[in-house]
Amino acid sequence: MVRAILMAAAFLAMLLPAAATELVPATLYKNPSCKCCDGYANYLRSNGFRVTVIEHPNMTLIKQKHGVRDDLESCHTVLVDGYVVEGHVPVGAIRRLLTERPAIKGIALPGMPGGSPGMSGTKDGPFEILSIGDKGGTPAVFAAE
Repeated sequence: MVRAILMAAAFLAMLLPAAATELVPATLYKNPSCKCCDGYANYLRSNGFRVTVIEHPNMTLIKQKHGVRDDLESCHTVLVDGYVVEGHVPVGAIRRLLTERPAIKGIALPGMPGGSPGMSGTKDGPFEILSIGDKGGTPAVFAAE
């Protein structure tokens, strides 16, 4: 009897890590010719996301549909758990977004800064990740990494 209980406990203990490491689904929209977007998708995969890549010839339509303003644009747009993640945003900011669940559309790292996830080059300083809101005006800083 004790042996059966110990075996059952050991089996359950083996299942817990698998449940704790469930991958977060994400959809990455990119231009078919962009290679840094593939690097970013791989970065997300290596950090616990299950990424589906959709190549789209008109990224402007995708960005407009999801409320990404021109001044916040980058080369790709990711949809994850009801939020928009624009550009090469570090995974720490995405995890914070998904944990805190603020009342915003998402977050953005505008442009294609060197040294950001998926990009070559050297990081020159902290990246300023901005909030994507419903209203115009200057976007609020969500995080600096």
